[in-house]
Amino acid sequence: MQTAFELAGFFAAHGIWCVSDGSPLTPMLAYTAANGERQMLRLAHEDLEQAVSAGKQQLADNEVNANDAALIFDAVIHVDGESLDSLIVEIRSYFSPHSEAVLAIPFSPPGEGPFRIHKVKLVEWKGCEDFDMEAAFEAFFQGVEGHEQGASIWEQSLDESK
Repeated sequence: MQTAFELAGFFAAHGIWCVSDGSPLTPMLAYTAANGERQMLRLAHEDLEQAVSAGKQQLADNEVNANDAALIFDAVIHVDGESLDSLIVEIRSYFSPHSEAVLAIPFSPPGEGPFRIHKVKLVEWKGCEDFDMEAAFEAFFQGVEGHEQGASIWEQSLDESK
């Protein structure tokens, strides 16, 4: 699961880079091919819900025959009665097909104040009992650090107050 989390971190950082200027995020399906090469498919569609739904189906079906994959999309989560814009990161490692992890990365878009990234939240850890959660999160942040622009924005914008 560590390689899947590292992949997810890299493309989550890419997503943060995309939304840091207030732009919407086109949902992305990131995956590692059998040869180890990272790939990304943008799931452009006029209807955002349909794009996300198609991405979830591709994630479930593994149509690209990936080793690991992550679906990244923009959504709103509710924490302590507050609605927060977030990137949702659904993570799969296909060698353990029943294992699913979902992270939310809340952020405050630029506007009334500067762009801010808040604490990463674990939303789901299903069928992952055999995996070390701490090692998975370390791998996630290694992936973030691997994306030069995204890591820089993440570092400058981190606000763990939420």
